[in-house]
Amino acid sequence: MNQTSNALLDFISKTPTGFHAVKNVSESLVSKGYTELNEASDWKLEYGGKYFTTRNLSSLIAFRIPIEKPKSFMITAAHGDSPAFKIKEHAESEAAGFYTRINTEKYGGMIYSSWLDRPLSAAGKITVLGNGTITSKIVDLKRDLFLIPSVAIHMNRHANENASYNPAIDMQPISGSISAKGGYKKLLAEVCECSEEDILASDMFLYSRDAGKTWGINEEFISSPRLDDLQCVFAAYSGFISAKESSACPVLCIYDNEEVGSTTKQGAASTFLKDTLTRITDALGGNHSDYLKSLASSFMVSADNAHAVHPNHPEYSDPSHRPIINGGIVIKHNANQRYTTDALSSAVFTEICRKAGVPVQRFTNRSDIAGGSTLGNISNTQAAVNTVDIGLPQLSMHSSYETAGALDTDYLITALTFFFGSEIISEASDSIRIQ
Repeated sequence: MNQTSNALLDFISKTPTGFHAVKNVSESLVSKGYTELNEASDWKLEYGGKYFTTRNLSSLIAFRIPIEKPKSFMITAAHGDSPAFKIKEHAESEAAGFYTRINTEKYGGMIYSSWLDRPLSAAGKITVLGNGTITSKIVDLKRDLFLIPSVAIHMNRHANENASYNPAIDMQPISGSISAKGGYKKLLAEVCECSEEDILASDMFLYSRDAGKTWGINEEFISSPRLDDLQCVFAAYSGFISAKESSACPVLCIYDNEEVGSTTKQGAASTFLKDTLTRITDALGGNHSDYLKSLASSFMVSADNAHAVHPNHPEYSDPSHRPIINGGIVIKHNANQRYTTDALSSAVFTEICRKAGVPVQRFTNRSDIAGGSTLGNISNTQAAVNTVDIGLPQLSMHSSYETAGALDTDYLITALTFFFGSEIISEASDSIRIQ
């Protein structure tokens, strides 16, 4: 339990943004013999080959070709982005005649108060001009540079009474006194090893510097920034790498921009998965009919963390669907298809977990509380396959510091290792066999 948790927390500490999720997974794949494919080049695939491709340096799809022509794809998708504050292009300004303030805007829906009064750094992508070529660099400033100060209770006597925060006023960080002005872009130039004039633009995000921890009397909990959804990214990658080979093609997807709706060229609503699966089919000599037949026998696990029942507010959970931390993988249901799970996909994944020896739980929102959506139903608009939405139970979702279970990471690794090494046989439109 501790070994897996330590590896997860180490991965998260090196992954401050979605760009770094793709960078770190890409480097690991290369070290394991995977070949990177460029979307702008021809693909020549070999049976038994191992490949991956990226888009925008923030989304990744990895896959293995079996030793014979695959008839289906076994897909798992997770997302590498998390709610954060994005730094605007014209970042620095003076505040209150003394401070240097950093101009930010919110990315995704976060719990504002959790970002107050803690040291922050910045990481992301910077575009640089050099020798007539625009290149992108993935960077991490790796220093305590910023802080968003709260207002003292003496000045705001209602701070503990239904507090509200304006992101344009209350959530702007400072980087120092006026003498610090100009220092931010200088740091960017230093980390890029270029002049400030060569920096053209950036996608830089604030992130919490707090280290992840295993805690509790029985050390059964883990807390860390960005557990949603790096816990699932870590487990999905671990299962993908560890799985035995089958006659199906295992596919690992790490998407960007889930927290803002996925409707980008690299999000789950894009053509990225469809394009990749089509190119695999084409490169192996298949046609469009072969592609459609493969989709009909394929299966996707959409992995995005789920809500555990809250110790102080159990009333927010549905009375009969209350996942607990360390209770196993959560299968998520929603009548309005905010989650794409249906009776068939739920049954298939439940059987996979049974065969893998992993416990499952069920989640649905309380009937008068709306929930969020995730990757499964969005990606299905481009490549329609039987899909189940699952996650690991956690507390404080979208806080800058979240809590989950030390056992549950292993449960998901075990289940996805079995899943990636299996094959779905579609014997009829409503009949599926797992082998």
